[in-house]
Amino acid sequence: MARNKEALVLLLDVGPSMHSVIPEIEKVCSMLVEKKLIFTKYDEVGVVLFGTEDTDNELTEEVGGYQHVVVLKNIKVVEGDIVEALQQLPRGATHGDFLDAIIVGMDMLIKKFGETNKGKKRLCLITNAQCPIKEPFEGTKEEQVTTIAKQMTVHGMRMESIILRGKLSQDANKKIMDENDQLLRIFSTETSARSTYVENPVSLLGALRTRNITPSTIFKGDLELSPKLKIKVLVYKKTAEEKFPTLKKFSDKAASTDKFATHEVKVDYEYKSSQEPDKVVPPDQRIKGYRYGPQIVPISQAEWDAVKFKPEKGLKLLGFTDSSNVLRHQYMKDVNVFIAETGNTKATLALSSLVRAMKEMNKVAILRCVWRHGQANVVIGVLTPNLSDKENIPDSLYFNALPFAEDVREFQFPSFSNFPAPIQPNEQQLEAAANLVKMLDLAPQGKEEVLLPDFTPNPVLERFYRYLELKSKHADAAVPPLDDTLKKITEPDDELLQQNKSVIENFRRSFELKENPRHKKSRRLLREERYGSGEENSKGEIPALASNLIEDKSNVEVDNIGDLTPVQDFEAMFARRDNPDWVVKAIDAMKNKIHDLIEDSHEGDNNSKALECLAALRKGCINEQEPKQFNSFLRDIWSFCQEKNLHDFCDSLSSKGITLIPKSEAADSEVTEDEARSFLVKSQPKV
Repeated sequence: MARNKEALVLLLDVGPSMHSVIPEIEKVCSMLVEKKLIFTKYDEVGVVLFGTEDTDNELTEEVGGYQHVVVLKNIKVVEGDIVEALQQLPRGATHGDFLDAIIVGMDMLIKKFGETNKGKKRLCLITNAQCPIKEPFEGTKEEQVTTIAKQMTVHGMRMESIILRGKLSQDANKKIMDENDQLLRIFSTETSARSTYVENPVSLLGALRTRNITPSTIFKGDLELSPKLKIKVLVYKKTAEEKFPTLKKFSDKAASTDKFATHEVKVDYEYKSSQEPDKVVPPDQRIKGYRYGPQIVPISQAEWDAVKFKPEKGLKLLGFTDSSNVLRHQYMKDVNVFIAETGNTKATLALSSLVRAMKEMNKVAILRCVWRHGQANVVIGVLTPNLSDKENIPDSLYFNALPFAEDVREFQFPSFSNFPAPIQPNEQQLEAAANLVKMLDLAPQGKEEVLLPDFTPNPVLERFYRYLELKSKHADAAVPPLDDTLKKITEPDDELLQQNKSVIENFRRSFELKENPRHKKSRRLLREERYGSGEENSKGEIPALASNLIEDKSNVEVDNIGDLTPVQDFEAMFARRDNPDWVVKAIDAMKNKIHDLIEDSHEGDNNSKALECLAALRKGCINEQEPKQFNSFLRDIWSFCQEKNLHDFCDSLSSKGITLIPKSEAADSEVTEDEARSFLVKSQPKV
């Protein structure tokens, strides 16, 4: 068997105690095979059932015993018939013996692949381990399990056990379950086996691994603590994002009678000269060009290589710091794990000493990383100690990439304390909000976390695979409703909401809900406000064009204030949160726009637009707690109008009641109510 292919044997308990969860097992196992069809279509899968009324396996015929074990599917390359078989599992009538099933599965793998260790051979046991194991003919059960585990190691097999333990029935025997758990722990100790206990269908969905990816080193070399102290380490990926499968374009242009058609779509690019459109430019005559203003500057690959930053491969320690100085939300990418070089005793001892010292002193290490030669950038990250609780697994370090200063985005949000007292929440409202947040906690104190990260799959991917399998059978199939298991991940828990109904009602009563009087204006109203409701504009199409432009502004990112819709541009810039500087840029741009409108006004034709912009600026400065900016600007505008004898604008300003922002509207303002009211009284008589 090839190195990257896996042979998997599913050992499924279908006895009477498993009947309630068999529908979930059918979904999980069939989904596993469907994913193999997508990702690794050359993997091989076999299915063994135990707890059945019948018996059908080769060991029974050869040596006897192994009753109530049925080989549903022999090991073969994954096909659609395996999916269909897993979707219709029989319900057994007797208690199953999982040791018998394990031996039958091992026998299938040995007969199929021999005693070679090449390839990946895996057993997957799914049971509740509530039924007793038969007494062996010789020795004890523990000795029997130890012998089986050693044979697994000899033949290069791995096993994972998924034990379903939801709400136990009254018939469950605690003594039998403890004995079975002890036997499964022997597998974990003696061989490469993993046992997982799940409580609900959601955890079962995430516990069964679709693909066990063989880890590959991303770095192999020295961890340089100082020029004289280096530790040989290997770096692997600890976690990685599970992405959608690569979807390729499919061509239906090939003839249906062509058996060798690949239906692949290939894209080729041709580069042609602007002076000679019919001539194709060969690769050796091409050069990349970059715009610099109206010009295009050609830069060859040799010039790029000459100025390219080429750091040397290596890991260098920059220093240590308290773990409290590096916060969890600062981690940037996937997690890597640092382990000592395999077989290097000195490196293992040195790394273990470093890990335990860091743990004891509550320190983390800041590291400069260049994973490979020719890497374009340098990674700065943090090493966190990870102490092992098993004797056969050495200590290690977890690595997380940290952001540079350019990667940090500091969003500015006004504090509740800056708002006026009447709109600040009282103690009753704060308590109601705190109780609501506690109610929605997925990891309440003293209880197990509801959605465990290790056992919670991505619901988007799961839904995609299920619909893909449905489309493979029925091309015109509609999107099915959301599965009950996925609903528990994506939707609120009905039981939790019912238990905390009083908390929700208390929160609802504590806050008064009011209808927002500001509705989205229709196209007609926007046109009438901008161009008036007279008939002089009824024949033209300019108003409709303007309204379309206003609507389209919401779909693009605005970075300046234009002449057509300055208020909408200002609000769009205020709404941007990709950079904290947009608020300052929007205020400065609106100030310049208002000043230009007033200065370029002829007989007051720009006054209405300037007042509209000024009102929008005042409202924005109140919301963003920038009253000083507006008050200073309004005083400057007032002085400018007095100097230029623009008294018509001053009169319009007074009639609209646009005045300074007092302390009652913004806590940061230094203007009192009396100063704000008396500001507009300072107008001078017209000359």
